[in-house]
Amino acid sequence: MIVGIPKESFPGERRVAMVPANMGPLLRAGLGICVERGAGEAAGIPDAAFAEKGATLATRAELFAQADIVVQVRSLGANPEAGPADLPRLRTGQFLIGLSDPLGSPRAAQTLAATGVTHFSLELIPRITRGQAMDVLSSMATVAGYRAVILAAERLPRMFPMMMTAAGTLSPAHVFVMGAGVAGLQAIASARKLGAVVQAYDVRPAVKEQVQSLGARFVEVSLDTAGAEDAGGYAREQSAEFLARQRELLAKVIADSDVVITTAAVPGKRAPVLVTAAMVRGMAPGSVIVDLAAERGGNCELTQPGGCVVEQGVSILGPANLPSEVPFHASQMFAKNIANFLLNMVKDGALSVDRADEIIAETLVTEGGAVVHPRVKALLG
Repeated sequence: MIVGIPKESFPGERRVAMVPANMGPLLRAGLGICVERGAGEAAGIPDAAFAEKGATLATRAELFAQADIVVQVRSLGANPEAGPADLPRLRTGQFLIGLSDPLGSPRAAQTLAATGVTHFSLELIPRITRGQAMDVLSSMATVAGYRAVILAAERLPRMFPMMMTAAGTLSPAHVFVMGAGVAGLQAIASARKLGAVVQAYDVRPAVKEQVQSLGARFVEVSLDTAGAEDAGGYAREQSAEFLARQRELLAKVIADSDVVITTAAVPGKRAPVLVTAAMVRGMAPGSVIVDLAAERGGNCELTQPGGCVVEQGVSILGPANLPSEVPFHASQMFAKNIANFLLNMVKDGALSVDRADEIIAETLVTEGGAVVHPRVKALLG
């Protein structure tokens, strides 16, 4: 079977779904690999590097015609503008693997089903031990958490570490990370490495030890957090009353912070508003907010996705697609996850869709011309 790696068509996307270093295990498993010319250029990977490791090069039309398995960073649901152009190239019996936002864009899953492809959505990989090596969301969140701290450090009009110099002692920056998932924990670690004093908060008390192990202080508030996460380890949507009380209790911590990094997201839902306009105005001029939930509407009330807003001297950054800003390593991590995902299904050089496998069952969205994933079907009514 041929695995096709097309060039990403989402505007500004610089990642590629496979890198030469991760092709070996797939080739040894009996798969062939075809890469669209120029697919890795934006990530700093030339065509020759793919060819040297055993891939064939092709045009986009040739790739879709030859590939039994098409692997993308962003499939249709996660690529609403340019994604439809590939629909005529898809065919019955072909496999499509990629990020597709099935819980946020269920209609796109229905559109993919009509092409006859068997589609696996990488957002749905269950957070079980065996799935960790395939979890692209965690890999990309790691990149986003690191990059958020770099953006904040560039924007903040002061340095992060405490310095004792002949010109006097410089106090360290105070960073507050809201949400201690993968992105939040990486933001904590990166900010600490730069010398900042870091505090963090999460609705899940269980992450307190993880926060403290990274050298940050865990902010505790008196809220009932039972049911804060679902069985899959993802955050649940909270009530308006809960969010209002949460904002009230965290307002002073935010006001005393030089940098606030927000990371709270709920799969398939609008991001909860954690930082109101009034809370922004309570921060000191020059302070910075980096909203990692900008693509989902933002955790800050004033966030503009993909832009920067300055409110009374406070900069609110709403970066979109941060992993694409570090495309070489983001692609490397994504490709490793993809290789593990494929190898989990390859039997004797062919893809085996075994629904008894929890990972396969949870990520399978379309098959046989229909949407088969229960949660996506429920969203479609």
